[in-house]
Amino acid sequence: MKAYAVLSYNVLRGGWERDGRQVDHVSLGQGEFCVSDDPDTVITTVLGSCVAACVRDPKAGIGGMNHFVLPRLPSGSRSDPSRYGSRLMPLLIDRLLERGASLKRLEAQVFGGASPGPFQNPIGQNNVDFAMAYLAERGIATAAPVRSGAAGCRLEFWPESGRLIHTPLTGVKKVAGARIMLRPVKPLVLSSAA
Repeated sequence: MKAYAVLSYNVLRGGWERDGRQVDHVSLGQGEFCVSDDPDTVITTVLGSCVAACVRDPKAGIGGMNHFVLPRLPSGSRSDPSRYGSRLMPLLIDRLLERGASLKRLEAQVFGGASPGPFQNPIGQNNVDFAMAYLAERGIATAAPVRSGAAGCRLEFWPESGRLIHTPLTGVKKVAGARIMLRPVKPLVLSSAA
């Protein structure tokens, strides 16, 4: 099965892995998620104060990732509810279960929750706390969250195998009035499963 998602995402077909295999890179933006059991699919996203939950069933060889902005839709807001954890966390878990995962076998890890800027804003921590509480409420085994510091991170997740690369970003620099893109630092490979 190729990558499966209800909410939109961008797919770069025919990307190449270091071992020479051709893979589909699914790039998630805010308010999106993807579920797949295809060994030739990698799900990627870039996070700041947002959070991504990577969840998988190792026996079924299926997993998925989401990317949400805030825990829940602020009261009175007319924003799209799919951008919030209260909508995306259940969608991710429910789609995994619909595709053959078992709730008892699911394992998860939460990433992101950076505190960008000069002030210690609690948005990132609130996002992490929400995701961890939701996973605990559903009885899903969860590893300790990986926070993104001040600048954020890039994630690459192979849902079928569980391999994950977390690359912290160094931040944003001002040069002659222009902003320079976030730059990756040495990635941390959290699982070497192929």
